[in-house]
Amino acid sequence: MKKQGLVIMNDFTPMIAVQQPSPFAFFFSFCSGIFNMKHLITAVIFICSTTVHAQQTNAAVDTGYEKVLKDRTAKIVNTLDIKDAGLYNKVQQQLVNQYIALNAIQNDTKAAITNIKAQQQDKAAADAAIKNANDKKAIALKDLHNKFIAALKTSLTDDQVEKIKDGMTYRVLPITWAAYLDMLPKLTQQQKDTMYTWLVEARELAMDEGTSDAKHAVFGKYKGRINNYLSSQGYDMKKEGEDWAKRKQAEKEKQPNQNQPE
Repeated sequence: MKKQGLVIMNDFTPMIAVQQPSPFAFFFSFCSGIFNMKHLITAVIFICSTTVHAQQTNAAVDTGYEKVLKDRTAKIVNTLDIKDAGLYNKVQQQLVNQYIALNAIQNDTKAAITNIKAQQQDKAAADAAIKNANDKKAIALKDLHNKFIAALKTSLTDDQVEKIKDGMTYRVLPITWAAYLDMLPKLTQQQKDTMYTWLVEARELAMDEGTSDAKHAVFGKYKGRINNYLSSQGYDMKKEGEDWAKRKQAEKEKQPNQNQPE
């Protein structure tokens, strides 16, 4: 599905589209070797009809794009148990706007880096320019993130804001946290606090990524940090994982077969 200037992909992530030639460029090219009025009128009619068609097509695409975002953000807002229709619509639109703004920042940075790599310059200069582009992206994302959360807190409870954060990151934090607690029942409070702080940090960063893979990659990085930390605390994570899998299998086998008649 395409939107003017955007291409909609999985995870409703717009990417920058290739700029199409303007009808006016065609007009001047067409007219450069033609001097009779008949051909000139034909060119003008072509431009007008093309412009009208583009506007009609873009209007239809805008409606479809909006529907995709509305449908998917509704799944997040539905978890908030909002009774007031006005508040529901307000929060949903805030989510839609956030996704659009996030993707704009991500895609602007991609375009800038692509342009840097295409230029003829030495590797050191290119690396410095790319770092500068990424630094600007990080600042823009942090500013957008903070404003988004502040806006949500004006009309939602802390618990509802937490649900939005989890919804935007596929609930990786609560699922991962529950797994760690189940796998390692003897964790100290200090160990739990350290691990949870890192998972929360991962979620805040993952919220600002534009695709599912990018969001999971952020959590993957922090899970690696947590596992290294637990190893330094004396845990053999490979053995702990294997033992946990055996316990889960034993629990599963103890459950009655629901397909078996009573």
